[in-house]
Amino acid sequence: MRVKFDRDTCVGMYQCVAEWDAFEKNLNDGKADLQGSEEEEEDVFVVEVPDGEEFDAKFAARVCPVDAIEVYDDDGEQVV
Repeated sequence: MRVKFDRDTCVGMYQCVAEWDAFEKNLNDGKADLQGSEEEEEDVFVVEVPDGEEFDAKFAARVCPVDAIEVYDDDGEQVV
C-alpha cells in the first residue's frame, strides 16, 4: 500500500497529523509534510505504508478536508 500526498493542495488543517504519525506539521509553510516520502513530481509526494499502519494511513486520507491524500493498494487501485 502507498500514499500519494499533493502538498500544493494542502491547506494546513493538520487533521492528517492527528491521525497518522507519518504526517507532521510544517508551521513555516503552513502545510503538512509526509515523512520518509519521495517527490514523485512537483509538490506530489509518495511513500510506502509500513505494515500495521494501513488503517491510520486510510483514516488520514479520509479526514483531509481538501482531498490532498490518496491511498492505493498493492495493485495500484485507489482505495481512498
